[in-house]
Amino acid sequence: MELESMKMPKDLEVMEEGKPFFLEGDGKIGCLLIHGFTGTTSSMKPLGDCLNSSGVTVLCPRLPGHGTNVKDMAHYSYTDWIRAVELGLSELRSVCDVTFVSGLSMGGTLTLYLAETHTREVAGVIPISAPAFRLASGIKRLALPLAPFLKLFVKSMPGPGGDIKDPNITETAYEKLSTKALCELKKLVKIVERDLPQITVPIRIYASKDDHVVPPENGIFIHEHVSSAHKELRWLENSYHVATLDFEKQTICEESLEFFHLFSRSS
Repeated sequence: MELESMKMPKDLEVMEEGKPFFLEGDGKIGCLLIHGFTGTTSSMKPLGDCLNSSGVTVLCPRLPGHGTNVKDMAHYSYTDWIRAVELGLSELRSVCDVTFVSGLSMGGTLTLYLAETHTREVAGVIPISAPAFRLASGIKRLALPLAPFLKLFVKSMPGPGGDIKDPNITETAYEKLSTKALCELKKLVKIVERDLPQITVPIRIYASKDDHVVPPENGIFIHEHVSSAHKELRWLENSYHVATLDFEKQTICEESLEFFHLFSRSS
């Protein structure tokens, strides 16, 4: 079936690892997967394949400015990312009885956004390594307030990709990030932080204790501020930031399937 989410820009080359993917299942349970900032859809492919092998229909859209080049990132705002995931959610709902959302890093932030704004359309959410109030720690955290100023003079800086404990795995992501796009991410996180109490759907939060990109305390913050009757915080002990590609990726998949089956019955 042809989905708008699967269409490629005509004037721009998208790397193979950055193309959106749709994996059709039995139509009962659907899961929208959302990749992270500077990353590609390939970071969600193992999880998508695993879920689909159990009958889940999976859609993972390409976020605008990703899977192409760093300069392309600067052409889009956080509202463009929101529109992309809202379209994906709408298209997935048209072919599935019940729909869940899960995302990595900024994809987890967008997952929280959908839970805040599309409560009746989402059966449950699973944010993974998601920033919801603090984007960085240490020196990087101190430098973040300078981003709006820096974007006027510095177009890019080193990116956060590749934080994986498994030495045999490499993430396909930009080596640099757009400072303008970083400012857009800050805006998105601020909105999501403000509206966390609006989340009432079941939520399972994954946070890595050894995350070198997003401070782990974000997991605690999300858990404390959502209004969901069912909320869980599960710590990953053997993964870094890109947990969907790391040592515990199979655990995330198996536990996600359990979560889906538990809450698809009550939807």
